[in-house]
Amino acid sequence: MPKAVYVLALGIFAMVTSEFVVAGLMPQISEGLGATIPQVGYLITAFAVAMALGGPFLATAVLKLPHKSALMVLFAVFLGGNILAALSTDYTTMAVGRVITGVASSAFFGVSLSVVAEITEPEMRGKAIGAAMNGLMLGTLLGLPISTFVGGQLGWRAAFWAISALTVVAALATVFGVPSVTGAESEGGSSVREEMRAFKNPRLWLVFSTSTLIIGATFSAFSYFTPILTELTGFSEGAVPWLLVAYGAATVVGNNIVGRFADRHTIVTQLVGLGLNMVFLAGFALFAEVTAPALIFMMGIGLVGVTMNPCMITRVQRTANARPLVNTVHSSFITLGIVIGSWLGGVGINAYGLRAPLVLGVVMAFLGLFTLLPDLRSAKGGTGGSSPAATERQPAAA
Repeated sequence: MPKAVYVLALGIFAMVTSEFVVAGLMPQISEGLGATIPQVGYLITAFAVAMALGGPFLATAVLKLPHKSALMVLFAVFLGGNILAALSTDYTTMAVGRVITGVASSAFFGVSLSVVAEITEPEMRGKAIGAAMNGLMLGTLLGLPISTFVGGQLGWRAAFWAISALTVVAALATVFGVPSVTGAESEGGSSVREEMRAFKNPRLWLVFSTSTLIIGATFSAFSYFTPILTELTGFSEGAVPWLLVAYGAATVVGNNIVGRFADRHTIVTQLVGLGLNMVFLAGFALFAEVTAPALIFMMGIGLVGVTMNPCMITRVQRTANARPLVNTVHSSFITLGIVIGSWLGGVGINAYGLRAPLVLGVVMAFLGLFTLLPDLRSAKGGTGGSSPAATERQPAAA
């Protein structure tokens, strides 16, 4: 595995930690900025919306740059936004900082995944993407609790300054650890026309919808794990952070397992993953009040939910030849899945109670299965639906 993949994972780790840092420091930020807790919660929403809507525009702006140069520009934009958040003395300034960091992180993910595809062999891309996505999993598993601890001990601003320092380290590591891409990409980047041509491929939109439904199914449940675990399963509030750490550990394990199968069994792995997620979500809904089964099913969701990322990204890259803008728009659809899943889960709770998000997750996963059928038929027909070699023979999507 090229060391550059792990360098890029460090950058992703820093940005994911920044995305969720507010969640662990809500009371401190609320007091420091004179804002209500719901208003502080909207800072998380602002980051997510900026990722979904603003990321593609920033990615378009850096298309003509060589990818390594684009990464450095995005590091600089992200760092500026994070420093603005650290220095903010009012809610508006903090919100602006969050929007800037959200936009930059979305574009960074897109360009990073293109670099991963360019520096690895086709048959190794899924595994390499899985390694890079460990930055995302570890950002949730380690970045959030560490930043929460730092903020709790030294003040919430210290957490943002720590993330800024980590961003500088990741940028320096990129300078020395990520190679300049050879060939046309390093000379002039991508053209907007070439990138936009990929979106004319109807199959790409089907691929996007799969990712939205996979993530939506998972976050419909995950967003409400805390009330489910405390009010239905009977855990104390003090136990929940440790349960979420266990869930996070399951996502890291699952991500690495999926990465091993993402190259040669892209569609089948997603098919199995969605099927298992349906089983785990349904099992959790049925046995939410029984401790041992509830924990097993929760961990199962961690193993096969967001961990489908390597397969999702590999499928997108095969459909559109690993284009940076396509990767960034894909991250927007993933964010859309988070928003839709969380919103539907809340609507379900208001109407039917705490089991509803789990049942809605089953429904979304079931719908996701149908979006895989065209590629599954292509794979059986020998048209390269899941073969990296076949994908390399395909022309750019038009």
